[in-house]
Amino acid sequence: MPTPSAPDAAPALRVAVDVGGTFTDIVLESGPRRWSAKLLTTPDTPETAVLQGIQELLDRAGASWPRIDLLILGTTLATNALIERKGARTALLTTAGFRDLVEIGLEDRYAQYDIFLDKPEPLVPRPWRHGITERVDAQGRVLTPLDEAQVIALARELTEVGIESVAVCLLHSYAHPEHERRIRELLRAHAPGLWISLSSDVCAEIREYPRLSTVSANAYVQPQVSGYLRRFNDAARERGLREEPFLMTSGGSIATLQTGIEEPVRLVESGPAGGAILAQQIAQQTGAARALSFDMGGTTAKICYIDDYEPQVSRSFEFGRVHRHLKGSGLPIRIPVIEMVEIGAGGGSIARINHLGSLQVGPDSAGSAPGPAAYGNGGTLPTVTDAHAVLGTLTPERFAVGKVALRPELAREAIQAHLAAPAGLDTPQAAHAVVEVVSENMANAARVHASELGKSADEHVLIAFGGAAPLHAAGLARKLGIARVVIPESAGVGSAVGFLWAPIAYQAVRSFHQRLAQVDHAAVQALLDELAAGVDAVVRRAAPDVALRHKRVV
Repeated sequence: MPTPSAPDAAPALRVAVDVGGTFTDIVLESGPRRWSAKLLTTPDTPETAVLQGIQELLDRAGASWPRIDLLILGTTLATNALIERKGARTALLTTAGFRDLVEIGLEDRYAQYDIFLDKPEPLVPRPWRHGITERVDAQGRVLTPLDEAQVIALARELTEVGIESVAVCLLHSYAHPEHERRIRELLRAHAPGLWISLSSDVCAEIREYPRLSTVSANAYVQPQVSGYLRRFNDAARERGLREEPFLMTSGGSIATLQTGIEEPVRLVESGPAGGAILAQQIAQQTGAARALSFDMGGTTAKICYIDDYEPQVSRSFEFGRVHRHLKGSGLPIRIPVIEMVEIGAGGGSIARINHLGSLQVGPDSAGSAPGPAAYGNGGTLPTVTDAHAVLGTLTPERFAVGKVALRPELAREAIQAHLAAPAGLDTPQAAHAVVEVVSENMANAARVHASELGKSADEHVLIAFGGAAPLHAAGLARKLGIARVVIPESAGVGSAVGFLWAPIAYQAVRSFHQRLAQVDHAAVQALLDELAAGVDAVVRRAAPDVALRHKRVV
């Protein structure tokens, strides 16, 4: 945490970066002045666009890298990898007999009377899931020792089939983590190139399926996200950055770089969390006690309800809901997260005529490479951005602050060939249909989320930000019966602005299983003290000289 500037010193220089699936947004603030930039994300090396954008803003502000007092990173890279299933080749090691728990799930039906019920596909396919001979009971007592020879043999096999990352989730490891830790030691010794995630580190909680799903997600995104964080930190330090960057977490707080490298699953909703913080601030400034935060970028759309000027924070959420955005149709992740719903609906969402002859928009995105057809970067499939280019709702010369010159003629060609001709429509009709369908998808997600929370969308003020949200705000408000729409200053880089208002905080959870009538209060207090010490150690890296406050919940 930067120390306060002396009265005659230059104002603190603060930078926030939000790496999305399509665009990278960067904000630089110095006192009352603010500069912003929007660049196409470089998907293979996200740090390239980040470094370029920061340098551009420093040049405009007449500053240099050593002048930066605070740098905060947030990203939807993890979110997009999970939704679009573009993560690492991941293996799962679990207790023998339990490798199919990811398929079984919670054994409930999210749509009771739907005979065509679909379940979300696990992140780890069955051939890459392996049962390990070992067993621990719920009290942490070892019933069957770990078969180390089996783990060593598996290490060689995983390397041979090209596995990049491994999730380890053994039965009751929250009570006895030693077997998982020993597996990590063996894998590091016999397969040193693997990324390894332990459920006892990432989610030391009771309930096997959510714990397994969480550590699988962590392993799935770790090579991409952690690799980016390390490369960026190294490059920024070479340019003169004095302190490590901090990270925006899914729960709306700021954590250290090491936290993000070890537990990138905590960053899954980091970009959207910054947006929710921005919406919270705008709600307070405009007197909107009930607000609906609407963040639409190039790849996804995020919707969050804010009541009494506070977003709701949950201990879990689902990603990749496969059935009309219904709760239970996605994969669970147990992390602190601002309560929101996210769907694959953005400016880059691809439109197509599906096998039923209906128009479908998303969830897959053209991203930044090749991007929408209108970018002129090799993309040929029609997207939401192409629809707006055809309808004239985007100004080609001013798109992305002039960084991308739109070519509407290419958008017309893509929509005519892939949508208008097959559907028997003219090109403007097909473009209008794309906008209507993606708006209805977002409206439906907002309705379902409101129903889950016991809220009514029409009682809220819509706060729209993100590169694409202002284009859809009025239409979405009409569909939801919302009377008031607010589009804040710097809406196109809204999530990055929100990062600069976030608190430094960290949250840890541990399961402790005892009968209520026989609770060992001293043991509970000792566990709380242990958790507090661990949390303090994380926060102190970012705020060494600030008084800390704890919130303990049993």
